[in-house]
Amino acid sequence: MADITAAAIKALREKTGAGMMDCKKALIEAGGNEERAIEILRERGLASAKKKEGRVAAEGVVGSYIHMGGKVGVLVEVNCETDFAARSTEFQQLVKDIAMHIAAAEPRHVSRDEVTTETLDKEREIARAQAKNDPKNANKPDQVIDKIVEGRLNKFYEEFVLLDQPFIKDPAKTVGELVTDKIAQTGETITIRRFARYKMGEGLQKREDDFGDEVAKLAGQ
Repeated sequence: MADITAAAIKALREKTGAGMMDCKKALIEAGGNEERAIEILRERGLASAKKKEGRVAAEGVVGSYIHMGGKVGVLVEVNCETDFAARSTEFQQLVKDIAMHIAAAEPRHVSRDEVTTETLDKEREIARAQAKNDPKNANKPDQVIDKIVEGRLNKFYEEFVLLDQPFIKDPAKTVGELVTDKIAQTGETITIRRFARYKMGEGLQKREDDFGDEVAKLAGQ
């Protein structure tokens, strides 16, 4: 029997929208061949999200979330295929959950496609330097170092890419898997197009007198 990894199951789930156990069973039956596993799921009517690929999602809503008494605010555009779906309770809740997640998790990008080559090269350079400077990796061959670097890049995606981040209300699934689940439930293509996150005072310097007051308080004056 083929060795079915968690990563393979997750990848199949993201492509088809089928449940985790269904994906695992399909991969086992297919001997680990992903394309055959997709065919098996489609034959059984379980690859619901896969069937929605290519359909236009031009409706939707711009949702918002304000946190900490107005200290953090989020705007997010989530698209679907019809206005009927956009007005549904399930879709509205999804948008609210995504906006809340963005407020808490501070992603920088919606998807991996938005991460620039320059950013990836820099992160890869840092990860490689960290790996080589770690005494535990002394004398390890380059291919092992490469695997360590790729692993750390995946951690970068999990930290800064919205669709790769563990969903704050259910860390067992990613935001991408949350969206895939909703695609399967609603029967419509759903995409997160863009977002903006605002934090009060971010990027601004405090006034000199404010800083002086803080220093005085710390000194007990």
